[in-house]
Amino acid sequence: MELAHSLLLNEEALAQITEAKRPVFIFEWLRFLDKVLVAANKTDVKEKQKKLVEQLTGLISSSPGPPTRKLLAKNLAALYSIGDTFTVFQTLDKCNDIIRNKDDTAAYLPTKLAAVACVGAFYEKMGRMLGSAFPETVNNLLKSLKSAESQGRSEILMSLQKVLNGLGGAAASSHRDIYKNARSLLTDRSMAVRCAVAKCLLELQNEAVFMWTAELENIATLCFKALENSNYGVRVAVSKLLGTVMATALMPKQATVMRQNVKRATFDEVLELMATGFLRGGSGFLKSGGEMLKVGGSVNREVRVGVTQAYVVFVTTLGGQWLERSFATFLSHVLDLVSHPRATQTHVEAVYSRRCVSFILRATVGSLLGEKAQIAAAKEICQAIGKQMKAVEAVVNDTSGENKSGAADIAASQHVMVCALQELGSLVQSLNATASPLIQEASIGLLETVTSVLLHPSMAARLAAAWCLRCVAVALPFQLTPFLDRCAERLNNLKTSPEAVSGYSFAMAALLGGVHQCPLGIPHAKGKMVVSIAEDLLRTAAQNSRLSLQRTQAGWLLLGALMTLGPSVVRYHLPKMLLLWRNVFPRSLKELEAEKARGDSFTWQVTLEGRAGALCGSFNALLRELVAEFTLTDNSANTTTSLLRSLCHYDDSVLLGSWLQETDHKSIEDQLQPNSASGSGALEHDPSSIYLRIPAGEAVPGPLPLGVSVIDASVALFGVVFPHVSYKHRLQMLDHFAECVKQAKGVRQQAVQLNIFTAVLSALKGLAENKSTLGPEEVRKSALTLVMGALDNPNPILRCAAGEALGRMAQVVGEATFIARMAQYSFDKLKSARDVVSRTGHSLALGCLHRYVGGIGSGQHLKTSVSILLALAQDGTSSEVQTWSLHSLALIVDSSGPMYRGYVEPTLSLVLTLLLTVPPSHTEVHQCLGRCLGAIITTVGPELQGNGATISTIRSSCLVGCAITQDHSDSLVQAAAISCLQQLHMFAPRHVNLSSLVPSLCVHLCSSHLLLRRAAVACLRQLAQREAAEVCEYAMSLAKNAGDKENSGTNVSPFAPGVSSRSDIHCRHQGVNITETGLEGLLFGMLDRETDRKLCSDIHDTLGHMLSSLAVEKLSHWLMLCKDVLAASSDMSTATPLSSGKDEESEKKDEMDDDTMFTTLGEEDKSKPFVAPRWATRVFAADCLCRIINLCENADQAHFDLAMARSAKLRNPTNDLLVLHLSDLIRMAFMAATDHSNQLRMAGLQALEDIIKKFASVPEPEFPGQVILEQYQANVGAALRPAFSQDTPSDIIAKACQVCSTWIGSGVVSDLNDLRRVHNLLVSSLDKVQAGKGSSSQLYRESATTMEKLAVLKAWAEVYVVAMNIKKEAESKPKRAIKSTDDDDDDFGTIDELPPDSLITLVQPELPTLSRLWLAALKDYALLTLPAEFASQLPADGGAFYTPETIDTARLHYRNSWAPILHAVALWLNSTGFTCSESAEAAAIPGLQKRSTPVNLNQASGATPSAKSLPEINKDRMHLILGVSIQFLCSPRPEEPIEHVTACLQALHTLLDSPYARVHIAEDQLIGVELLSVLHRLLLTWNPPSVQLLVTGVVQQIVRAAQDYLQEKRNTLNEDDMEKEPCPVVGEGGDSGGLVPGKSLVFATMELLMFILVRHMPHLSTKMSDSPSHVATKTRLSEESARLVAATVTILSDLPSLCSPAGCMTILPTILFLIARILKDTAIKSADNQVPPPVSAALQGIKSIVTLSMAKTEDTQKQWTALIRSTLACILEYSQPEDSMPMPDEVSMLTAIALFLWSASSEIIGVQSLQNGCMNRFKNALNSCDPWVQAKCYQLLLSVFQHSNRALSTPYIHSLAPIVVEKLKAVERNRPASSTELLAVQEGIKVLETLVALGEEQNRVQLLALLVPTLISYLLDENSFASASTVSKDLHEFALQNLMHIGPLYPHAFKTVMGAAPELKVRLETAVRASQASKAKAATRQPAPTVHSAPTIKLKTSFF
Repeated sequence: MELAHSLLLNEEALAQITEAKRPVFIFEWLRFLDKVLVAANKTDVKEKQKKLVEQLTGLISSSPGPPTRKLLAKNLAALYSIGDTFTVFQTLDKCNDIIRNKDDTAAYLPTKLAAVACVGAFYEKMGRMLGSAFPETVNNLLKSLKSAESQGRSEILMSLQKVLNGLGGAAASSHRDIYKNARSLLTDRSMAVRCAVAKCLLELQNEAVFMWTAELENIATLCFKALENSNYGVRVAVSKLLGTVMATALMPKQATVMRQNVKRATFDEVLELMATGFLRGGSGFLKSGGEMLKVGGSVNREVRVGVTQAYVVFVTTLGGQWLERSFATFLSHVLDLVSHPRATQTHVEAVYSRRCVSFILRATVGSLLGEKAQIAAAKEICQAIGKQMKAVEAVVNDTSGENKSGAADIAASQHVMVCALQELGSLVQSLNATASPLIQEASIGLLETVTSVLLHPSMAARLAAAWCLRCVAVALPFQLTPFLDRCAERLNNLKTSPEAVSGYSFAMAALLGGVHQCPLGIPHAKGKMVVSIAEDLLRTAAQNSRLSLQRTQAGWLLLGALMTLGPSVVRYHLPKMLLLWRNVFPRSLKELEAEKARGDSFTWQVTLEGRAGALCGSFNALLRELVAEFTLTDNSANTTTSLLRSLCHYDDSVLLGSWLQETDHKSIEDQLQPNSASGSGALEHDPSSIYLRIPAGEAVPGPLPLGVSVIDASVALFGVVFPHVSYKHRLQMLDHFAECVKQAKGVRQQAVQLNIFTAVLSALKGLAENKSTLGPEEVRKSALTLVMGALDNPNPILRCAAGEALGRMAQVVGEATFIARMAQYSFDKLKSARDVVSRTGHSLALGCLHRYVGGIGSGQHLKTSVSILLALAQDGTSSEVQTWSLHSLALIVDSSGPMYRGYVEPTLSLVLTLLLTVPPSHTEVHQCLGRCLGAIITTVGPELQGNGATISTIRSSCLVGCAITQDHSDSLVQAAAISCLQQLHMFAPRHVNLSSLVPSLCVHLCSSHLLLRRAAVACLRQLAQREAAEVCEYAMSLAKNAGDKENSGTNVSPFAPGVSSRSDIHCRHQGVNITETGLEGLLFGMLDRETDRKLCSDIHDTLGHMLSSLAVEKLSHWLMLCKDVLAASSDMSTATPLSSGKDEESEKKDEMDDDTMFTTLGEEDKSKPFVAPRWATRVFAADCLCRIINLCENADQAHFDLAMARSAKLRNPTNDLLVLHLSDLIRMAFMAATDHSNQLRMAGLQALEDIIKKFASVPEPEFPGQVILEQYQANVGAALRPAFSQDTPSDIIAKACQVCSTWIGSGVVSDLNDLRRVHNLLVSSLDKVQAGKGSSSQLYRESATTMEKLAVLKAWAEVYVVAMNIKKEAESKPKRAIKSTDDDDDDFGTIDELPPDSLITLVQPELPTLSRLWLAALKDYALLTLPAEFASQLPADGGAFYTPETIDTARLHYRNSWAPILHAVALWLNSTGFTCSESAEAAAIPGLQKRSTPVNLNQASGATPSAKSLPEINKDRMHLILGVSIQFLCSPRPEEPIEHVTACLQALHTLLDSPYARVHIAEDQLIGVELLSVLHRLLLTWNPPSVQLLVTGVVQQIVRAAQDYLQEKRNTLNEDDMEKEPCPVVGEGGDSGGLVPGKSLVFATMELLMFILVRHMPHLSTKMSDSPSHVATKTRLSEESARLVAATVTILSDLPSLCSPAGCMTILPTILFLIARILKDTAIKSADNQVPPPVSAALQGIKSIVTLSMAKTEDTQKQWTALIRSTLACILEYSQPEDSMPMPDEVSMLTAIALFLWSASSEIIGVQSLQNGCMNRFKNALNSCDPWVQAKCYQLLLSVFQHSNRALSTPYIHSLAPIVVEKLKAVERNRPASSTELLAVQEGIKVLETLVALGEEQNRVQLLALLVPTLISYLLDENSFASASTVSKDLHEFALQNLMHIGPLYPHAFKTVMGAAPELKVRLETAVRASQASKAKAATRQPAPTVHSAPTIKLKTSFF
């Protein structure tokens, strides 16, 4: 293949390869050429042009296949347009000669077609340049058109289309000829030709004025004819032609109008023409007028469906603005269609017409209008309904009977009503909460209008009105409860009107059915109301025969609807329901017999209505009944089931054409499907569907007519029952089926067979799901006969079903021999059979066998199957055989997986050959080829990345295959190509060329085919996941190219082959639709138009992936995107803003040339986005905003630091940081939070909360002490205020409370008055909470109130927690200025800081109320978390904030809010010190106890609040808080937010601060132990360091509490001891020293602490360090870990104080071992001599343990001494420097040693080895080269030398003092250079001075003789003083000071020493004199302040 990549065709290489591979080689070369010509250098091209033209024209006559000829033509045209054009006419003549050639053999055909294609391409590319030759060319093409066969006809028409496109208006002279020749072909028998004509005429109408003036009627008639017996493709093409021509006739393009004076058609004429097609089909014009009005002959359904699509095209072409202006006229016209008698001849026809009209309305109003315009449209529809209803009422009330035609009017009006109401419902539902103006404006009267239809005489209209009400209620849930009440009230008032009973019960049922879509639900009492109404209706049904039927139906309908509310509601009404059920049925056989004997038809109707209602949703008929039902035993009609398609495999749609299910026109195309009454669903077929869930993908429920749904039900039930039936009966049934098929004839046989097959499939599916078998041999045989017989059935659906059944049988039987038998049968059949039917059936059978048995089960047949299918696929005579065999082949490739690897090459080469030869009109074959290609790519899989020769060939073949399918004109083939490329990209991403793939995907995004759009988005989603940046870049390149194209006048999409996108209205924004917002902007726009769920979810994902990878780099771009989308919410603009738009347009227009300037009115708004973004898209944009903020948070801190961001921006202007966009963020959040749409308000509040959290602490660099958010406080307040209005739903209030507390607690606002604004919102909601249960009129479920109240309490709790924290911090800070707390504190300079307790002052007044409500909420929560078995203990009437009926939903709300409340309660109890009693609280709020059940804790029934004493109340509170905490901490769910865990731990910590709680927990030791073990458990699952730190804090509190308690106990014992002699042992461990796990607090604490230590320092545990997985890493602990370890050490060293002496001996070895090890591991030398927290904690611990007094009793003395000695030994050993380890920190180690020497002298004295060790450590330190170590060592020595026990200190003095003296003497020669060195000297001198002081009088002189000379040696003489460094001078000063100090202390000895050494004396005196002189000078200099320092030195110098 690589050899094909050259500018000229490599002819040598071509000659060397085999004949079969040549076409592929040529195609690959043309592909390469196509890419390279555009990019090549013009001169290179011109040089080789001659040779290239030769080669290319030579290829024309080499009979190229369809894809090759297309590319060939494209390349030739491109070559001429890039190179020289002088030989173009020669080439054109050559082509014309070939076209004229009379040879019409099949072999010459490809050459002719290639020539035709070339002609088309030339004109398309070069247009007017070839103008002179065009008449001849056109005539030539038209001539050959007459004699051509279908392939030639479509190719010629496509070329003509290109000629017209290229020449534009210049081809006017040939327009009529082309029109005359082409129009007759619109009814060609080949569908491909019809499509080509439609496209050609569509191109023609751009310029040919006569088409939409004189010929308008004829065009319409032609189109109607063309729609007869058409397929989907033709309907799409013809409807596009018809719709566009009609639109042009109404609003011609200005350019053409100016050229010729034309008469424009009027709106009525155009609509009249369209209506003719809708109502009369294609043949209406030939009959005389009178005959047409006779109601006879039905309308051809295909024509109706086609015209329906044309209506949509018509409106879409004219555009949204036009629709907005003419909506009233259009609406009345469309509704008239459905009231016309021709449209409603039979019930099914009427339903079809209704669906068509609904489709027109939905497709236009639903997608072309913006939200504001939709509201206007809804008003219009309302008025139309009102008008109809008035007419109906007039007829109903007209008793005189003058109005004879009245009944017919009513019948017609019902269909109008249904269409109008359904559209109104759909509109309101899609507008959602934005529709609120419709309801609130009284002038519109929407509700009155709709409810008036509930009294319409026709059931269909009543049901439609009920459905519409359900839509309104779902969109605006606050209307749900009032609606229900109103309907109930009217139902009671109008009990005597049958219509009212029926209508209002429909409405109530519909509303109840909608409840599940409203998250807030309805009040529980409404269920009771419904039951009582229903019961009443059923009871009174028999009283009045006029009403019995309606009342019975209404009663059961309401009960059925009640069932949809779910078990929590139904549970309460079950007894009543059962009673009602029992009464409907006869009680005994006798009653049954009696019943049968009497009664007329009406009684039976009522009875059966009752039973049907009672059974709604449960059958118990017997098998025989079922079988009789679907074998049509008692049914003369040939009704067929609708289930077969759903039981067949989705992939088989290519065989059945049922992919039509997946188009934008699904709802009307269904009418044309073969099964009975297909697509005629309507509410009136089954009223119960008004309340059932709507099947996915349907907008309005449409149950099929009763006849069909009965058969459907029987088939479905048969499938469920069959697996449970005995084999005997199975055999009987299967034989009976065969018999039924035999008996029936003709059409009836087909119907019976269809039903039987559906039942058999359903049964086999049931067997497979139940994992049961089919049965013994005879059952199998019978089934097999049945199935095999159908494989040769002429009906493709039956063949398909038979294949499917065969596969499922093989799956259920699962025996190799059985499978082999089946396969062999098909092999034999295929080898012998020649007819299409059996070849297709049996080839599918092979595919299905493999599909259900998989590669392993059918492996042995693989070779035979593949060889047979490959042979069949080459059967060029029948495209059907090719389709079925290729489809089966794809199934086999899919199911065989790797086993297929051996057949990949032959299969691939066949696929390529077929792709290059099969005519493009056989689209099914191409679709199957695409499927095969995809399956092969999946089979080869990741191997595709390889570089071996075979793999490269396979890969390039796959790529060629993809290229061919990608360029096919059929959308489904293109979709298959996309999914192939997607697979390829997954396995070999480097080989997929995104630069061409992405632009083509972007073009497909506006395809008119749903499946193609889906495929494109799915592919983009995968690409964006890996390479989002590239995808966006390539998409933008498309926008740039499009811009260049626009300006060149022709606007042809580079990818849509042969379709001029100017006229392609489905490409909604002219061809390529990417603007400067790029692909992401386009996708956002699609979200507004697309309704397909799968598609929208893929778009969301794609945007999500793009956002994740690009948003941080392209921040401004993404924020602008979101902002533009959200900005729509502030103005809710119409489709396009009329006034402002024009000015911008006019500027653009100057740049365009005249051809594009004169576009129609309709096309004007194409360039702008279709409509303003709808609410769902805006919600998505708001979510994107939150995601962007989170992405920035993870990216770089500079995003949240204004100073950093500004400097980064200065450094590099392209730097884009989030904080610079803060005002935009706030604005977006504000827009969203104040929108109409509730979902958007939620998203906006969420965004606001995120912004506050992330930016609260960002300082404002220009105003120190301020934060940047402060300037936005007005916006935040304004965004929150609307959420607290009266009618806001609970979920929004709850969210708003959350934002309030975040804002108040964030500390942004420093002024109390500003804070009050937001604070008042919370105060107002607190008043609501106090109102108690059942007060306000309720709109929603009770749990909604629970949610709201708890949210308020939670918000207050959070504010209180923050307030207390601020207060605590303020108290711990030293007071700066004593401020008065009045308002005059502004005088101080601290105005910008809140006074420390300011927030508290806001919360304080509410605290009495709050504390009571908080405790009540906690109590509720505690009750709700009880396990299910204690359910009986729950209070019967619910809790303070929940009702028993909504207990399940309430639990969730409590779960969200208990943690902050718990924390607040703990803080409150701690601050009040448990002194506040219940009654005091209650009294604090008068008037609150009006409710029957006061919110009171643990109140026994009947007891008054004051009955409990304060201690009891406090005990209860403690139990409550500890209970809730322990219950939660035992096992927090992994998805629990970490805030809950931290809040709970903080609450415990706070609680244990208060003395009462400490006593409580210490008295009962088990509580402490329990708490500790729960905390230990928590640590096992939650390991963030923050949690661990909090846990250690709580543990410390528990230990402290126990310490205090023990201390108290010991003190009292000691007082008692004065009298008694023997003292009882206090503390854990008693006399024996044993600790009991599970009972011992100390043991539990140690277990937990050990766990933390080992997690951070695994080597502490031998188990851990010996395990093979443990890697010995000695890294420095992180800061958090260090703090944790320090905290644990501190607690560890506290533990001995909880033990008795014996207990101490049990735990101390462990504790001391751990402390010593930690000291060793953490005391590592650091550069800055910082002491890490664990080290200081360990030293502190050693100190507190060594000084323990209680440990030293007589019994433990020996053990204690041993412990102390071994610990010291350990430390000495650890402080030894080792090679592998980092340097130990000598200072810390020495400190530890000194601690031992100092505190435990008695145990250590006399142990020689320890003493030597210690001395060595000191010596090493003294000799250290680090002055810091020396200084510290001197300090420690000082403490040792001064020790009171001389026995300890003396050896050290003797050993170490000489070294000290030596060191200090040496300083004279080596004076200190740094302050640290100076410090060391100073400390050393202090040691010497101390020794002097310690020495006895007689040794004093000797000692001074060491000290004084050393000091004097430090003095400088006057010459060196000036030049000395400051440190040196400092030493001089220090020495002098000390000497002056020593002299007077020991005068006698001093004199002696000085006398002995005169030179010392001289030095000293000189120094003293110099010093005094300088002091005197300093004194005289004092008054003159401005003297520089230089002279002083001079003075000094001169003074000496």
